[in-house]
This record gives sequence, structure tokens and C-alpha cells, in this order.
Amino acid sequence: MRILDRFTRTAGPAAMALLLLSAMTSIAVAQTAPMATATPALSSSDMAAVTPAAKKTLPGKVIEKVKAVATRAGDIFNRVPCLPPKGVAPSMGSLPHVAAKLAANKSVVIVAFGSSSTEGYGSTAPEFTYPNRLAAQLHRKYPKANIAVLNRGKGGEDAPEMMKRLQSEVIDAKPDMVIWQVGTNAVLRNLDPVTTGKLVEEGVGIIQAAGADVVLVDPQYSPAVNAKGESASKMVGLLNKVAHYRHVGIFPRFEVMRDWHDRQSLPFETFVTSDGLHMNDWGYACF
Repeated sequence: MRILDRFTRTAGPAAMALLLLSAMTSIAVAQTAPMATATPALSSSDMAAVTPAAKKTLPGKVIEKVKAVATRAGDIFNRVPCLPPKGVAPSMGSLPHVAAKLAANKSVVIVAFGSSSTEGYGSTAPEFTYPNRLAAQLHRKYPKANIAVLNRGKGGEDAPEMMKRLQSEVIDAKPDMVIWQVGTNAVLRNLDPVTTGKLVEEGVGIIQAAGADVVLVDPQYSPAVNAKGESASKMVGLLNKVAHYRHVGIFPRFEVMRDWHDRQSLPFETFVTSDGLHMNDWGYACF
């Protein structure tokens, strides 16, 4: 999915980033001065996802490592012939809180919240997870901005477990936006889709009350998920209903990946690991 000002004519490497950029630039003005430093304390795993504007004081060796990683990422991007899906109509919303922060030259904190797809299982290096790729894309669009993307993914979890850590790992970070990837493990564990939907709706309400924009990410289209097709379809539908009811954005990962396989005729092993579930570097690069 290649979207900048909705569907761009040139395919880029990260669909999520371009979707967010489209929503952000609908309100934000061009950046003319560096922003203040982002306030949350960052763990070592978060550092890879902080834009270079926030890394000016890092040792030279670290800077060189970052440059090397960027080169590797670029190489992967060049090998990924991602094509924009046809007939997929995502809605990322207007992201007013993030756009307002950018327009006011203030720091932006984005929390990527979810399970193994957010944590990055299946990628060959932390730099190739979707939150780190997103941070890189946002820096290219807003080079003078301090935008921190914090990875709060934990493999195997779904809404019941995520709700238990929503306050400590998401709300306490004072995010301007939360990207919540949810639903896959509920399908795999045969959790009730309706109950999961209610938990997600409750969580979205808590995030909104904290003053953050929200974007939901639905399950992946992969052999393991497709084996529970009826449950997966219900989950995708319920998450879309939550997004509509709560007036938040949703990234239609299920339909994007289905397009890769069904319309573009890409075999699953192109974008899914050998376990038939998790995305690989190619998949995260096109995500």
C-alpha cells in the first residue's frame, strides 16, 4: 500500500509510514526549527527508533553503526518491489494531536503497541521491525523534528494481556499517537471476537482520553491465520467497527497482504516466515 496524499503514484518502502504521513500533512505545516527533546525515558531497545535529531550527543561509533544500519535498510528497500494494492481503502483519520505538535514545533511521541508483529518477530535485525522503519520514514519527512517511536510489542499477547499493561507501557509514556496492532492472537487462541472487540473499544477510549490519536492494525493475511478464516473475518470486521465508532484510523493489514498474495500472485514465503504466521523482512519493508 503506497499512500502519500492518499494513493501516491510511486511505490515507497513502508505503507504504514506513508499512510501516517498523509494524515499528518493534512494539518501540519512545514518544520522550520528543531523541536524540544522528547520527554519519555527511552530504553536501549527504543533508541534505534529515535530520529537522528535526538541523537546528536551519541558517540561517533554509535553514529557509524546507525549509518551502516541505514545502508542495510536501503539495500532491502531496493530489493522489495512493493506495489500499491488496488481497491483497498484505508482510513488513517486526521491524526490531529500529532499534526498539531508538528505544526507547533513540539516533540512527538508515538507508541507502537501490540504483539509479535510489533515486537518484530521474523525480522533479521531490530532495525528492520516496522516501528524502526516507521521512525526512519518520519525522519526523512520531518528531518528537523524530534519524533520518538517507542516499541511496546510483546509476542503472544492480545487484548486481555495488553489491557493490563496499557497504563504502564502506553499511557505513562504520554504518547501523541498509539498504533495498536491487535487481534491475531485472539484468532489463533479462539478467543471470542466480540469480547476482544469490546476490550479494544475500551482501550481506545482510554487512549483517547489521555489525549492521543489512535490507529488500529488488524491481523495479517497468512496461512496460520487463514486456517481460522471465519474467526479472522469476524475479527477484521469488528476492528473496523471499533474504528468507525471511535472515529480512529485503521490500517487494513489483512487486505493489504491478501492483495500481495491473491492479486499480485506473490507466494506466502515472499513475505511470511516459514512458520506460516509472522512477517519477514520483505513483509515489514512493505508494511
